[in-house]
Amino acid sequence: MEFTIEPIVTEAATKLSEKLNRYTFRVSPEANKFQIKDMVEKLYGVKVVSVNTCVVRGKNKSRYTKSGLLRGKTNSWKKAFITVGEGETIDFYSNI
Repeated sequence: MEFTIEPIVTEAATKLSEKLNRYTFRVSPEANKFQIKDMVEKLYGVKVVSVNTCVVRGKNKSRYTKSGLLRGKTNSWKKAFITVGEGETIDFYSNI
């Protein structure tokens, strides 16, 4: 089963990576912790110590237009917090 994994690069995520050596990724909702660990180790060549996940629920959105009020909802998604071994780092900008 193939699933997607993409890094989250925000101020909060950067602070986590600098202080705790923990990186954040947006992953497919079907992926479990073992699959996420294997994928990160293969892609970035680091030793993963732990994987924590959380499901981010979709938010209700609405906006006013000429034709009236439009309502909708964003999709739910899964976030993974990856802690790598001491002295190891993941460089997201190496392939740019």
